[in-house]
Amino acid sequence: MAVKIRLRRMGAKKAPFYRIVVADSRSPRDGRAIEEIGYYNPLTNPADIKIDAEKAQKWLENGAQPTETVRSLLKKSGIMK
Repeated sequence: MAVKIRLRRMGAKKAPFYRIVVADSRSPRDGRAIEEIGYYNPLTNPADIKIDAEKAQKWLENGAQPTETVRSLLKKSGIMK
């Protein structure tokens, strides 16, 4: 089972809000997730990013692959180098 750390879109039309989740790579974007590890709100200035560092680090050590967007968010929050 390939596990990805990716964004799940929430919020209203034209007002996106994202949850950072760990999910099977075969599941749909907004489908079932294994675990929720944080959130990202791009509408605030500056963007609001909150990620549970312990959970994210645990999943990265276990082989979960972040998407490009999540990788940049992890770098901004100082979890990933």
